[in-house]
Amino acid sequence: MAKKVFVLDTNVILHDYNCIHSFGDNDVVVPITVLEEIDNFKRGQDQIHYNAREFIRILDNLSGEKLVKRGVGLGNGKGKIQILTNHQQNPEVTKIFTEDKPDHRILSVVLHLTKTRRQREVILVSKDVNLRLKAKSLGIRAQDYFTDRIQDIKKLYGGKRVVTDFPPQYIDLLYENGNRLNPSDAGLTDLLPSEYLVLKNQQKSVLAYYNPVSKMIERVAKRGAYGITPRNAEQTFALHALLNPNALLVTLSGKAGTGKTLLALAAALEVRRQYQQIYLARPIIPLSNKDLGYLPGNLETKLDPYMQPLYDNLNVIKNQFRENDKNFTRIGSMLEQEKLFISPLAYIRGRSLERIFFIVDEAQNLTPHEVKTIITRAGEGTKIVFTGDPYQIDTPYLDAQSNGLTYLIDRMKGQQVYSHITLQKGERSVLADLASDLL
Repeated sequence: MAKKVFVLDTNVILHDYNCIHSFGDNDVVVPITVLEEIDNFKRGQDQIHYNAREFIRILDNLSGEKLVKRGVGLGNGKGKIQILTNHQQNPEVTKIFTEDKPDHRILSVVLHLTKTRRQREVILVSKDVNLRLKAKSLGIRAQDYFTDRIQDIKKLYGGKRVVTDFPPQYIDLLYENGNRLNPSDAGLTDLLPSEYLVLKNQQKSVLAYYNPVSKMIERVAKRGAYGITPRNAEQTFALHALLNPNALLVTLSGKAGTGKTLLALAAALEVRRQYQQIYLARPIIPLSNKDLGYLPGNLETKLDPYMQPLYDNLNVIKNQFRENDKNFTRIGSMLEQEKLFISPLAYIRGRSLERIFFIVDEAQNLTPHEVKTIITRAGEGTKIVFTGDPYQIDTPYLDAQSNGLTYLIDRMKGQQVYSHITLQKGERSVLADLASDLL
């Protein structure tokens, strides 16, 4: 089978700086236009700026005349990479798309390669849906970057299993026999570590989970945290995972109003003495893709609108108590002493997270590489919680199948230190739940 030629769009490199090693023994072409765009992203503290710098370093290690003329091999079993500079705007492109812009120059490169390398299949790889549509209108084959994309979002691990017609004697055992049950006795031999269970029959039911340490099914009792009480089975499971010291990594997914961030913050406050600091962060998605510098005011003023939802959840917890209650005043004290710290996610770069309860909100707006970067910063005694809705993406080059939260759930499923639950029922209000479902 003839090797293929993959032409990379800029957003693929900014998504994964190591992407050139993801195409097997096929060849990779980077148009000079892409390098010009990458150059504009070298300076900055966000992940895309880091990715731009790393990609340039990778190319620098491959530098030489061959990189432009004939291409350079990427290693054993890999194809070549080439920087293409000697091409002109294709008349077919300029006839349809009159504006001179980077996307159209990239299309010209792909058409040039299609005509000059007729024995090879040439494919444009882009995370920009609109560019892929433009490419297809010109008869160019185009595809998304699939390396960190899950196959079927509908089959994504939900963290919970419902078992109907469960023998009543085993439910009784979970209530009476030290809240534990051998899974093989009940015929449940395919359980994943920390998988949550709703065991029921027509008479009774019990909430449970498979403990990967004891290798037993254990009953999950309803338990509150810092004034917040779970309102359904999924919230009960979520709080259990958040309060479980053996679950070092927890993900909570679900639509707006299901209580993801609220539960995570309440759990962190409940176990605050086990950690040096509670760190609550979220990615900043600039308005209309403009940098924060575009907004008026100092840094704190610029960030307030982005951080306000986190303070709103904190106020919900505070309002469970009277103003003179120590639990109410303690939250203010923790904020002043930075024992409870709320910050944009970009500000953690370079930090080592030791004994921190780290909550990452809106994690669906992170790339898989950003999620990996965060987790690899975890030091001893740190617990990391990611919350988000995989279907509510605010960045242009991610979707439900390629965002960091979805990728994390898919890859971590079955790991002993990992717990996940998908929250399904909205508890914010009847109106909010109705709007989330119907609008």
